[in-house]
Parts: sequence; structure tokens; C-alpha cells
Amino acid sequence: MISPPSRAILRSDAKKTVSSTPNRPFQTRSVVRKGAGAPIDMGRDAEAQGTNDADLRKTIASGRAAPGPVSQRAAMAVTVDPVTLAAELVRCPSVTPEEAGALRLLEARLGAAGFSCRRVDRAGTPNLYARWGRAAPVLGFAGHTDVVPPGDHARWHVDPFAGAIRDGVLWGRGAVDMKSGVAAFCAAALGYVQSAAPVGSIALLITGDEEGPALNGTKAILDWMGEAGERMDACVVGEPTCTDRLGDMIKIGRRGSLTARIAASGRQGHTAYPHRAANPLPVLVRFLDRVAAARLDGGSAHFDPSTLAITTIDTGNPASNVVPAAATASLNVRFGDAQTAAALTAWLERCAAEACDGTGVSLEVATRCSGEAFVTEPGSFVDLIQAAVEAETGIQPRLSTSGGTSDARFIRHHCPVVECGLVGRHMHAADERVETAQIAGLAKIYRRIIAGFFAQQ
Repeated sequence: MISPPSRAILRSDAKKTVSSTPNRPFQTRSVVRKGAGAPIDMGRDAEAQGTNDADLRKTIASGRAAPGPVSQRAAMAVTVDPVTLAAELVRCPSVTPEEAGALRLLEARLGAAGFSCRRVDRAGTPNLYARWGRAAPVLGFAGHTDVVPPGDHARWHVDPFAGAIRDGVLWGRGAVDMKSGVAAFCAAALGYVQSAAPVGSIALLITGDEEGPALNGTKAILDWMGEAGERMDACVVGEPTCTDRLGDMIKIGRRGSLTARIAASGRQGHTAYPHRAANPLPVLVRFLDRVAAARLDGGSAHFDPSTLAITTIDTGNPASNVVPAAATASLNVRFGDAQTAAALTAWLERCAAEACDGTGVSLEVATRCSGEAFVTEPGSFVDLIQAAVEAETGIQPRLSTSGGTSDARFIRHHCPVVECGLVGRHMHAADERVETAQIAGLAKIYRRIIAGFFAQQ
């Protein structure tokens, strides 16, 4: 239990540091393909494309980087503490869609360490793609630096953008969701490539549009990657995944989400003469009762049963003696891999047609799916992450598909993806906070994932 500090606002004495370094173009040259990996840079020595497998395999248990070529490591040595970097990111007030210096800070740190960085902004949305190496295979990490608004500052015991660290706790908006996760995987990647070059490449996808519409964030980076010939063989998303202790859960998939808006249309009239009207409310209520009571499915191997929640019912009718002409309702379905958005939409439309039959009222159903259900089946990549978490925490993480949606729903079309991050208890809350030991521990988990991934190649 983390106790809040005194009510006095805590402010960090550290200055905000934002790089003014201009964006560096991502250099591309003639390339050839090597399997399913990323383009191989023909301008590099053959030695820089690989190293000794036997040496690499000795590193799995230790989690340390193996000796290898030092092509990009010849850039200036950069040591990054994940806790310090997380605090610096929190001090960037990057409420969606503002960049507020967060991506510029990361671009400066990564660029100084030899990462090739490219801003992939689209429609005013800030995005950063950074890559170390040109060889396959490519391990990716993905996350976001945008945050939700802090709300009423009076409800906070700290300045939400001070990045204050007190008694081993980092306070501020984004400390949990998910600037600390971004800091942890950046620190792990920087530390690994500067201790030894991996036999492949590391790609970092960092967006400023995950908490918002998510139309021009990770999707924009992936679109650009497709056009530029950039690929990943596997990806870790650093969203908060744990419930009580660091390491107790990783997400191998996510439920789908379908929102439906139902518009009921009837005929307005006087309540004293209901036979002259066509009241849309009884029809709408019968429809809602039917779909809310339905058992959608029994779940599956990786998903709990699908659920449906009614979220709004509105008539906009201020008069008690008037039968309204129209009413609307909204509902949301969270579904597993036993369902699809198309099948659920068809079912809702059938239920609406049956509820309307012979009433003189019409129900129109409009749906929007923010993501289909998906799962990364347990296998070598999931095993690698489970082993890394257990090695650092002593806990074997549960495999889960619970919670809402994340940008993993976009990445899963590109490559296998697993989410692994902090305890999410305080995300989006006033006094958002996380123990600094968790941030450091997560960076160690990521470092071990990187070492294990390249040792398997």
C-alpha cells in the first residue's frame, strides 16, 4: 500500500530537459531480404550481420548481452536509468494529442546511442520509430507517451506533471500508463546494444495517440513500416498488465470491443390517446432486455464468456404527458474469439427486427468495432517472456486476455505480440503512482527478454 504524501504539492527540483535536435531522416539503401526479417543493409560488413551462436546461447540464464560486433555501438556511450527517464517523461505534459517534448526527449537519447530515429507523424499526431541494427530477426517494443488529462488538480497530493520521486515512489500522470514502461524498454534496449551488438535488430514504436482516437498513432507507424519495408518478427507492448505484484500477469491477447447505438423511431402523441401514437420506448426496452439477458457464448480456452452492457437510454422528452417520437440507447459488447464483430452485428439486427414486428416502431442498429478479439498462442515467444519474468521476479505469470483494448490489436496483424508491464492499480487515477523498484525490475525483465530472444536465433 502506497500512502499519499502530505497535501502540499510536491514539485521536482529537476529541470525539464527537451532536445532541440532536429528530426534525423531514416536512411535507406539498396536492400535484400533475409527470411521474414527486416531489410539487410548492404552497406554493412558481413561480420556485422551475425555472431557466434554458441556464445549467445550461454547468455540465456544470465540475461546478459553476448559479445558481438560493435557497428552502431561506436556511437557515444549512453547510460540511461529507467527511473530517471520515467520521471523526465512524466514532466512532459503530453495529454493527448500533445507531444510536449516527450518524443523529442526519447529521440535525443536513442539517437545519441546509435539508434536510427524517424518521426512518423500523421494528421498532426506525433509518433517515433527508432531502430538499432539492420539485420533480421527484429524484436520490437511498443508503447505510448500520451496520457489522459489529470482532471481536477485539487484531487492530487502532488503536481501531476512534476515527476516527483518520494520514498521510492514516482508520482504523476503517466507514471503507470505508460511512461515508465516506455522508459524501461528504452533503457533495456540502450543497455543491451551498448554492452554487445545483437545478432538482429531492435525496433521501438512509440506513439502519442493511444489514449485518444488511436487512428494515427501505432496504426500510422505500422502503415509507414509496410511502405518502407520495415518488419518485426515479434513485439512486446509495455502496457500495465499486472494486478497485484510485478510479474503476476502478462497479456497474450485481448477481447474485442463492439459498441452499438440503437435509434428507435415511432410516432409522437398524447398520453391520453396512446392508440394514436407509436411509442418507441416499450419496443426499445424489450429489445434491450432481450439482448442483455442473452448468453452470448461460454468462452473459450483463452477467453472468458463474452459480455454485453447497456450504457445509455435517452429520450430527450421533458413532458410527462407526451409520447415521444424517438429514443436512443447504446451498449457495448466485450467478446472473445468465439465471436466476431460481424456476427454480433447480425445478431443485434435480428433481435431488433423481431422486437419491432407489428408495432409501427423501427429500430436502427449502428455498430462500431474498435478491435476484434485475438490471441498469441502459447509457444516459444510466450515461453521466453514467461521465463524472463520468472527469472527476475520468482513468479510465473498468468496468461491473460482480460481488460480493455490496447495497440496490440494493431500489431497482431504484423507479428506475434505479447503485453508485459507494471502493476496497473493506479493508472488514470488522481495520484497516479508506481514504486521505482517496479520500474527498475521491469527494465531487467525487458533486458532478459532481449538477451533470450537473440540467443534463440
